[in-house]
Amino acid sequence: MRKNIVAGNWKMNKTFQEAEELIDQIVVGMEEMSLKCEVIACPPALYLEMASDYAEESRIKIGAQNVSEHDKGAYTGEIAAPMLASVDIEYCIIGHSERRKYFHETGEQLAKKADILLDYGIKPIFCCGEVLEEREKGIHFDVVRKQLTEGIFHLNKDEFSNVVVAYEPVWAIGTGKTASPGQAQEMHAFIRNLISEKYSKEIAEETSILYGGSCNPGNAKALFSNPDVDGGLIGGASLKADDFLKIAASFE
Repeated sequence: MRKNIVAGNWKMNKTFQEAEELIDQIVVGMEEMSLKCEVIACPPALYLEMASDYAEESRIKIGAQNVSEHDKGAYTGEIAAPMLASVDIEYCIIGHSERRKYFHETGEQLAKKADILLDYGIKPIFCCGEVLEEREKGIHFDVVRKQLTEGIFHLNKDEFSNVVVAYEPVWAIGTGKTASPGQAQEMHAFIRNLISEKYSKEIAEETSILYGGSCNPGNAKALFSNPDVDGGLIGGASLKADDFLKIAASFE
């Protein structure tokens, strides 16, 4: 049975004090709730050890927002997978559209990042998705297929079983626009079918596929009610504990 997951991508937000307050609010809130999903917080790298300490005493899981494709060396400013593993990080986002756009990350780089995360026992949350122009041209399925093929379809079955996929229509990230439940389901079903063709129907049915793109407490229930939408990769709404917890409580 695949997991329902709600993961919060805090991006480059919060001071240390604000981050600690937010993680504390989420953890305390979770203690009072009976949730039907796994909850992951992905704060900036500077706060990962603090967040990991909270995770030791609670049900929350902690993820990083990025990782280097190298395991050590003269790469100033980068964060290596063994560093993440040393503070008990369980997940790591890779391939986010902002990393692809602003830092020009390639499919080849992302494949290396997936490999090195798995080598150190960290589960990749692999992001894929199209920009508005690509959707308007009707090539959004081709774009997503290419991203998956280049980034994670080189993995063997055992490795792939530890991957979470996040579909993020880039035109909906931080814009207030959201893919309709039907649009989300259509792409998620397409992704699950690709996984089935590449690996097996069994592995496809076990893979959690999250939706990312202006998901909020008002639309989460409709999105998550789709059979192939297994939760969300939440941006702005993850910066407010009440909103984030309401999203996590949206599973029937």
